[in-house]
Amino acid sequence: MPSRATSVPSYDLPCILAHAPFLGAAQEAIQLLFDGTRTKYAARKVLMLLDIDDDPADYWVVVLVWVCDCARKMLIPWLLLGLAGNCLAKIYEDVSDLPGLDYDFVIVGAGAAGNVVANRLTENPNFSVLVLEAGVSNEGVIDAIVPFFWANLSAEPNIYEWNYTTTPQVGLNNRSVPYSRAHILGGCTSHNAMVYTRGSAEDYNRWADVTKDPGWSWDSLLPYFFKNEKWTPPADKHDTHGEFNPAVHSTYGINSVSLSGSRWPIFENQVIQTTREFPEEFPFNLDYNSGEPLGVGKLDPIYYRWRQAKLIGDIIPRTKIHTATEFTCSAARTSLEACGSTDHRGRRDLRRGGIFARYMYSVKERTQFTFLQADPFFTAKASKEMILSAGSVGTPAILLNSGVGDKSALTALGITSVLDLPSVGQNATDQPAIFAEWSVNSTQTLDPIEQNTNLLNEAYAQWNASRTGPFTNIGTTHIAWTRLDANSPIFESVTDPAAGPKTPHIEILVGTGSESGDGPTGNFINFLMVMLTPTSRGSITLQSNNPFDPPLIDPGILITDFDLFAIRESIKKAYRFVEAPVWKDYIIAPTVNFLNMSTDALDEFIRNTSSPAAHMVSTAAMSAKDASYGVVNPDLLVKGASGLRIIDASIIPFIPSAHTQAPTYVVAERGADLIKARWK
Repeated sequence: MPSRATSVPSYDLPCILAHAPFLGAAQEAIQLLFDGTRTKYAARKVLMLLDIDDDPADYWVVVLVWVCDCARKMLIPWLLLGLAGNCLAKIYEDVSDLPGLDYDFVIVGAGAAGNVVANRLTENPNFSVLVLEAGVSNEGVIDAIVPFFWANLSAEPNIYEWNYTTTPQVGLNNRSVPYSRAHILGGCTSHNAMVYTRGSAEDYNRWADVTKDPGWSWDSLLPYFFKNEKWTPPADKHDTHGEFNPAVHSTYGINSVSLSGSRWPIFENQVIQTTREFPEEFPFNLDYNSGEPLGVGKLDPIYYRWRQAKLIGDIIPRTKIHTATEFTCSAARTSLEACGSTDHRGRRDLRRGGIFARYMYSVKERTQFTFLQADPFFTAKASKEMILSAGSVGTPAILLNSGVGDKSALTALGITSVLDLPSVGQNATDQPAIFAEWSVNSTQTLDPIEQNTNLLNEAYAQWNASRTGPFTNIGTTHIAWTRLDANSPIFESVTDPAAGPKTPHIEILVGTGSESGDGPTGNFINFLMVMLTPTSRGSITLQSNNPFDPPLIDPGILITDFDLFAIRESIKKAYRFVEAPVWKDYIIAPTVNFLNMSTDALDEFIRNTSSPAAHMVSTAAMSAKDASYGVVNPDLLVKGASGLRIIDASIIPFIPSAHTQAPTYVVAERGADLIKARWK
């Protein structure tokens, strides 16, 4: 690593930043500069880039002058960079560089759904598609590349996040908590935990029932799961016999799914032995993505195929490392790339950065979308359809700002009502989550790496050389899916909210390492308990008629008796798991002894420490065509509108017993086929 500079260097910063290793950091610094509230943070980024250890407060103005000069000198060649390799999408950062603003389809949002839809639509060589994305580029972003670093991208403040917070949550003792939403190409697929879970067959059969469309059933959607998934051998090429069921996976899709390439044999044996000692409560499940998830199974993470390019430098400071190609699986890469030959594909352009996509309206048979790039406004026109894929927060916010929503609420804000759809932004559903942690008698955890810079750099060097080792791990090795006891007293007053008897209420993600990451030395295991079937509901609303004001995000966490009961029981289930005899000499003690708490004390702890899992769905929910509620019909067209379709997690009518990335992929795959069928 280069030596530290003790004063501001005199060399030409733009020339240095023009070199590939520094391009990503330069871009990040410039993007930060454009946000007037983060000027000193931008300065800090540049100083770290140049290996300057001093406090940026000493000369941050000078640094920002350099950044401005860098932006002025580099802007034109830099912003016109497209994706390399076989990528079809041309990426533009200035509207004036687009070939035009008239397309067959305009997709708002380049996340899990939007990029898949763009990929599939351009399989038709006659279609032209424009994708509008507000976020920054994911190219060279180290925390979006190395699985081990996934959580860094949701740290605040940073340019890869919208940096939202919730409204005060009654169920969380009126706390306002961060609500992670990605502000990066690929959306939340670029910064989530990469957990691939489909949910239960009963989840999707309920979708089919409520929409009166059998096309949303498990059997109908399974081919779309296969179409999207590409099963890939784990990084360490270990024998995966007995770890998954090949019959329920596909090898020909666009998003790589695998097993972890880093193993913790002692810990993993503990987990598997628990399924033998407590087979009734925690049975072994060969593959929880079969549609019947109950039991304990090996984690399937979503990974991207790695390339030969290598990263540069040590892991500390990470801001120096910006020349890697992808390893984690993001829709920004897998779905923006062509599947096969580029000779028979439609035109696909992507406009990225600086967009505040808010205003949408229809003019006869053409749908227009007005967006802002600094100044002035621009209007993109879709001759066939406008597709909203801005996610469960962004999509309802766009609709509401466009006059589509509850008429009385919009009128009160001074927004002209275009279409009275009271369900827009309502029915928001998210899953509460809470951690538990134990100290253990084993060094086979992530803690030695996290607590020792030398080991951290050794693990990074291994990953950099071969894409193997601990950095292929997100910290979780297995997932336990379980239900509340059938005789639980809560069911005397509450109807079971699960989709059926084979659908779990509780998910326990089982992993190694201290959750805090900066706590006392030692070795730990951690369990993340997620309550999968909440009955609480929240909303996405507007605080004003200014489209640049952030929306009011109310996930409605823990506001019902059932949800509080279920999250409390999830903690007890986790403690029951480690009561198996195999853990006796392995576990030293819990970090927090929940079992010694009274019910009132435990509930207070839950309300003070739980948080939403950021798996929000249903804010533009799908319903039957003849239903008096809902936002979209089963074909995903907005009720009462023309040429406007929504394809993202917001349309999901009931939250699946799963993380929402895989369900969103399958919504996008079927949604794309619905569009193709309409315009064939």
